[in-house]
Amino acid sequence: MTQVLLVGTDCSECSDRAVAYATKLAKVANSHLYVVHVINWSPYTFNTPRENEERHQRRENELERAHSQIIDPIVKDLRSKGVDAEGVIRHGHPAETLSELANELDATNIIIGRKGQSLIKAKLFGSIASTLVQIADHPVTVVP
Repeated sequence: MTQVLLVGTDCSECSDRAVAYATKLAKVANSHLYVVHVINWSPYTFNTPRENEERHQRRENELERAHSQIIDPIVKDLRSKGVDAEGVIRHGHPAETLSELANELDATNIIIGRKGQSLIKAKLFGSIASTLVQIADHPVTVVP
């Protein structure tokens, strides 16, 4: 049975270390590695129909940019190193989305950096890593 690893990335130095750790683990265990970027988004907003239409287009543009600028280069690099990797981009709350995706993909392990890009938000609302550790149904490895 092939192990399935899921690593979250937000382009921070810490998430780069998480990707590096996941890469080593995937090579050693011959695992399939999903590299995931979550675009923070909340469905709890009230918009007019026109605003919803515009928001949908912005979301589609965000997905395209995230693939071309974030995920595709990482996956290309991993594949050149012999890692069986693929990229996933989703909108949502990062911790909740990573946990849901781990269930969906039947991940063996979720790997995430200890701190991401927004230190202020982490101090005010709690970090994504600590939330993920509390809510995930799968093992979570937090990389410093």
